[in-house]
This record gives sequence, structure tokens and C-alpha cells, in this order.
Amino acid sequence: MQLQLLRNALLKLVYGGRTLLIDPDLGPKHSRRSFTGRSENPMVGLPEPIETILAGVDQVIVSHLHADHFDETAKARLSKDLPLICQPGDEETIAAAGFAAVTPLQNFLRLGSIVLNRHPAQHGTGAVVEKMGQVMGFSLEAPGEPVLYWCGDSVLYPPLLDAVAATKPDVIVTHSCGAKWDDTLIVMDAEQTLDLCEAAPGATVIATHMEALDHATVSRAALRAAAEARGIGPDRLLIPADGETIDLRLPERA
Repeated sequence: MQLQLLRNALLKLVYGGRTLLIDPDLGPKHSRRSFTGRSENPMVGLPEPIETILAGVDQVIVSHLHADHFDETAKARLSKDLPLICQPGDEETIAAAGFAAVTPLQNFLRLGSIVLNRHPAQHGTGAVVEKMGQVMGFSLEAPGEPVLYWCGDSVLYPPLLDAVAATKPDVIVTHSCGAKWDDTLIVMDAEQTLDLCEAAPGATVIATHMEALDHATVSRAALRAAAEARGIGPDRLLIPADGETIDLRLPERA
């Protein structure tokens, strides 16, 4: 498995013989409005040209339709013939943008040797959940590859913990910037990320979705400091920089 964090939630994942692009947000720096008045978004540019990012992509996964996960630039630059997977309910909107091969992930799908399973996610708590709308997480399994659990835009809550326990992932990808809406947490912050690390001690956790949007409250440095204070080292919690690539192999089983 080779995972490259591009920016925010945008990942390029080589897995099971395929190259997946997850949550494409391809717009230039400061191309969208501010959430808090601190900065226009995204606050940073892409680390590579769009042509390089899209090279070799076999499949696109869009977890939900917020602009920082599927923006207007992505709609314009992605090939309309690329197979695209989304959550149920988003397929008509994506097809209306011209995409010809859109498949909703109801429960699970097979992509060659890969099994893709949908999992619950909750984009906040209380009344803000309705404002944020439906989101999803997912997991990937393939022969010879680590089991990957992608949490998506979700806070840490019991159904997510139950799904992680049932999946028994080797790798967990979190969105850990502590973004807030109406003063309510809408993705994991440092404390929830570290709670998840402790709840899944056999997994390597990769924290993403950081330092790209102006409603975030947790920096990479703050998350690392909090992890060190909890005794969670860099071998358990990886916090990649934009553009960084991580290679992970299937762990040896006892």
C-alpha cells in the first residue's frame, strides 16, 4: 500500500493493483470563501501540478459533496469517464456534472481484488449534524495488503468505534484538524484522534485533513505534542505533510 497525502482529505492511494483518488479538492489556494474570516480557503496550494496528481488514476471515491472534498476544479479536470464511487444519494448530482460511470456504495463493492465496505460516519454532533448532511467512511481489503479503514469527515462516536473493532484494520486514516461549525466539533480533534489510537492499539493511525481550512483548530505540531503527552509515538501516529508518501506493508501475523 502506498498512500500520498496531497492536501486536506485528498489522497492518492495505490492499493490492490489500482490507483485510487479520494476526495478530490483541486482548486488553487484562496479560491473559495472563508469560513471564519481568518483566511480564504484552501489556505495552501497543492504540492504537485494537477496533471501529476491525476496521472495513473483508475478510480475516484467521493465521500460527500462538500467543496473541500469535491470542488469545481475537480469536476472540470477529472475525466468524465473515470469510474466514480459515492455515497447513496449523491449519484444524481455527480452524474449531472457530466460523470458517466457513477456507482453509489450501498454496502460493499468489489474493485478487482479489492473489497470496499461502507461504514458509518457522523459529521458533528447535535443540531449541526443536519447542517453538515450525510457522510460516509469506508474500508479496503485486498490480498497481500493491509486492511485500511478511512474514517472520513466524522467525529469519534460509538458506531465508528464499533465499525473499527469489527474491521480490525492495520491502518486507520483520520480527519484530525478539529474543524468547528457553530462552535461544534465536526471532525476529530487531537483528543478524539488519540482516543482512537488507544482504542485500536494494533493499527497505525494516519492523521490527515490538517492545516488547509480556516475553521480548523488543531495543527500538526499540536497533535504531535498531544500524542507525545499521551505516550503515543510517531510509530503509531503518522502525521504526513502535504505531498508526503507513506509505504505500508501487511504486518506479519503471529
